[in-house]
Amino acid sequence: MTNIDLILEGEMLDDGVWYAFAEFCSVLRAEDGLVIELVESGLLEPSGATPEAWRFPARDLLRARTVTRLVQDLGVNLEGAGIILDLLEERRALRARLAYMERLLAG
Repeated sequence: MTNIDLILEGEMLDDGVWYAFAEFCSVLRAEDGLVIELVESGLLEPSGATPEAWRFPARDLLRARTVTRLVQDLGVNLEGAGIILDLLEERRALRARLAYMERLLAG
Protein backbone atom coordinates (compact mmCIF):
# COMPACT_ATOMS: atom_id res chain seq x y z
CA MET A 1 0.00 0.00 0.00
CA THR A 2 1.41 3.40 -0.96
CA ASN A 3 1.50 6.50 1.23
CA ILE A 4 -1.27 8.09 -0.82
CA ASP A 5 -3.48 5.03 -0.24
CA LEU A 6 -2.94 5.33 3.51
CA ILE A 7 -3.74 9.03 3.46
CA LEU A 8 -6.92 8.57 1.46
CA GLU A 9 -8.16 5.44 3.19
CA GLY A 10 -11.40 5.88 5.10
CA GLU A 11 -14.68 4.47 6.24
CA MET A 12 -18.18 5.72 5.45
CA LEU A 13 -20.13 6.98 8.42
CA ASP A 14 -23.84 6.94 9.22
CA ASP A 15 -25.78 9.34 6.97
CA GLY A 16 -28.20 10.10 9.79
CA VAL A 17 -25.54 11.79 11.94
CA TRP A 18 -25.00 15.54 11.58
CA TYR A 19 -22.45 17.81 13.24
CA ALA A 20 -22.66 21.49 14.14
CA PHE A 21 -19.78 23.63 12.84
CA ALA A 22 -17.75 23.68 16.10
CA GLU A 23 -18.25 19.96 16.66
CA PHE A 24 -17.30 19.18 13.04
CA CYS A 25 -14.06 21.19 13.43
CA SER A 26 -13.32 19.41 16.70
CA VAL A 27 -13.89 15.90 15.32
CA LEU A 28 -11.88 16.80 12.22
CA ARG A 29 -9.15 18.35 14.41
CA ALA A 30 -9.05 21.35 12.10
CA GLU A 31 -9.07 25.09 12.62
CA ASP A 32 -12.34 26.93 11.97
CA GLY A 33 -10.67 28.89 9.17
CA LEU A 34 -9.76 25.76 7.22
CA VAL A 35 -13.32 24.43 7.34
CA ILE A 36 -14.62 27.84 6.24
CA GLU A 37 -12.17 27.70 3.30
CA LEU A 38 -13.44 24.22 2.38
CA VAL A 39 -17.01 25.52 2.33
CA GLU A 40 -16.11 28.69 0.41
CA SER A 41 -14.24 26.64 -2.19
CA GLY A 42 -17.25 24.33 -2.65
CA LEU A 43 -15.52 21.22 -1.31
CA LEU A 44 -18.05 20.98 1.53
CA GLU A 45 -21.69 22.01 1.36
CA PRO A 46 -23.19 22.26 4.83
CA SER A 47 -26.81 23.10 5.50
CA GLY A 48 -27.36 26.52 7.04
CA ALA A 49 -26.54 30.04 5.93
CA THR A 50 -23.77 31.01 8.36
CA PRO A 51 -21.01 29.13 10.20
CA GLU A 52 -23.06 29.36 13.41
CA ALA A 53 -25.95 27.59 11.64
CA TRP A 54 -23.91 25.16 9.56
CA ARG A 55 -24.56 21.46 9.99
CA PHE A 56 -22.44 18.82 8.26
CA PRO A 57 -23.44 15.23 7.55
CA ALA A 58 -21.08 12.63 9.02
CA ARG A 59 -20.09 11.49 5.50
CA ASP A 60 -18.43 14.90 5.02
CA LEU A 61 -15.85 13.98 7.66
CA LEU A 62 -14.14 11.55 5.29
CA ARG A 63 -14.18 14.13 2.51
CA ALA A 64 -12.85 16.90 4.78
CA ARG A 65 -10.24 14.62 6.32
CA THR A 66 -9.02 13.62 2.87
CA VAL A 67 -8.75 17.25 1.80
CA THR A 68 -6.94 18.32 4.96
CA ARG A 69 -4.46 15.46 4.60
CA LEU A 70 -3.85 16.32 0.94
CA VAL A 71 -3.32 19.99 1.80
CA GLN A 72 -1.33 19.60 5.01
CA ASP A 73 0.67 16.44 4.31
CA LEU A 74 1.21 16.64 0.56
CA GLY A 75 1.04 20.39 -0.07
CA VAL A 76 -1.81 20.14 -2.59
CA ASN A 77 -3.85 23.34 -3.02
CA LEU A 78 -7.63 23.30 -2.52
CA GLU A 79 -8.37 23.28 -6.25
CA GLY A 80 -6.09 20.29 -6.73
CA ALA A 81 -7.63 18.54 -3.73
CA GLY A 82 -11.08 19.02 -5.28
CA ILE A 83 -9.92 17.39 -8.51
CA ILE A 84 -8.36 14.51 -6.57
CA LEU A 85 -11.60 14.02 -4.61
CA ASP A 86 -13.61 13.89 -7.83
CA LEU A 87 -11.22 11.31 -9.30
CA LEU A 88 -11.31 9.21 -6.12
CA GLU A 89 -15.11 9.20 -6.12
CA GLU A 90 -15.15 8.21 -9.79
CA ARG A 91 -12.63 5.44 -9.05
CA ARG A 92 -14.80 4.11 -6.20
CA ALA A 93 -17.87 4.11 -8.45
CA LEU A 94 -16.01 2.31 -11.24
CA ARG A 95 -14.68 -0.31 -8.84
CA ALA A 96 -18.19 -0.91 -7.52
CA ARG A 97 -19.51 -1.31 -11.09
CA LEU A 98 -16.68 -3.68 -11.94
CA ALA A 99 -17.35 -5.81 -8.86
CA TYR A 100 -21.04 -5.92 -9.77
CA MET A 101 -20.25 -6.97 -13.34
CA GLU A 102 -17.86 -9.66 -12.13
CA ARG A 103 -20.57 -11.06 -9.83
CA LEU A 104 -23.02 -11.14 -12.76
CA LEU A 105 -20.54 -12.96 -14.98
CA ALA A 106 -19.62 -15.46 -12.26
CA GLY A 107 -23.18 -16.17 -11.30
